[in-house]
This record gives sequence, structure tokens and C-alpha cells, in this order.
Amino acid sequence: MDEANQLSEKESFLIIRQMIETAKLEQKDDGKGWIIWGWQLFLASVLTVLNLNTHWFSTYFFWNIFGGISLLFLFYTTLKYLFFKPREGVRTYTRDIFQKLNIGFFISLMFIIIAINVGVGPMMGFPLLINLYGFWILIYGTALSFRPSVIGAFITWALGIAALFVNTFEWIMIIHAAAVLCGYIIPGHIANMEFRKINR
Repeated sequence: MDEANQLSEKESFLIIRQMIETAKLEQKDDGKGWIIWGWQLFLASVLTVLNLNTHWFSTYFFWNIFGGISLLFLFYTTLKYLFFKPREGVRTYTRDIFQKLNIGFFISLMFIIIAINVGVGPMMGFPLLINLYGFWILIYGTALSFRPSVIGAFITWALGIAALFVNTFEWIMIIHAAAVLCGYIIPGHIANMEFRKINR
């Protein structure tokens, strides 16, 4: 009985220690997700601007490629989650919040993309997307106490507002590229550098 109680105490301390370590790690993001996502969006925008001036392909050719890559990644992630689910470590409040935030973000993202294709149109749809990016970036930056993301969120929103007042798709793409550069790419690389310093 005493051994069982002692074991239980040891397990309790181990779980508490794991929770503390996990919480510490969760306060630092390696930025890789922001970097990959940001560069894909940036390239799709910049290549579309070039395409609008050179007429290589149809207007949304590069966005269709981006959409295809995103769907393949979603399919891979879903399969991995359903059939190769890793053993779950210690659950924390931060992790739970981020999981639900990601679900909410991708549902909202799909909603706007469908709206663009159904009737809202890209001239209004892309400013809405930029607005959504700003919201997502602000929540993450605040939750992780990461100032570059918080600043990036407000710059992203300012660019989203500016996008409402331009009248060509080329300018929409230029503003979209600038928004993902300021909101995702730059903060992502800063986060990655800080993460690597901590984990040397």
C-alpha cells in the first residue's frame, strides 16, 4: 500500500514537471509553420503579379497550385492524425487553445475562399483574408507573448484596410504579399532565430 502511494506521488511529481516543461516550450514557437505558410502565400502573390504582366498562364494559376498543395497537406495531416496518431504527451491549456484556434482559423479560411468563388470576388475576398490573418497572428502573438507577431498583426490589418481602397487585382496581390511578409515571414524568422538560440 505504501509503495503504491509512493509510486503515485512520484508519478504526480513527474506529471507536474512535464506540465511545467511543456508550458515553457509552448511559450516559444520555432516559427517554421509561419515561415512555410508565409513563403507559400508570398510566392503565390508575387508570381501572380508577374503573371498579370507577362500573361504566362491564367490569372489564378499560381493560386490554384497553392490550393492544390494546401489540400495535399490537409489530406496528409488528416491521415497522419487518424492512422498514425502519436502518443499524446501532457495536455496543457495553451495547447488546447491553439488546437481550437487552428480549427476556427481554417474553417474561416475555407468560408472566405468559398465566398470568393461564389460571388464575393477576389477584390473583396483578399482584404477579408488579410483581416483574418491579422486576427490569427494577434492571438498567437499575445498567447506566446511574442511582440513581433503582435506588431505584425497590426501592420497586417493596416494593409488589409488599404486593400479595400485599391481598384486593380495587381495592387491587391502586392498588398497581400506585403501583409504576409510583415505578418508571417518576418516574425516567423525572428521566432526561429530565438528558438534556435534557446535550444543550442
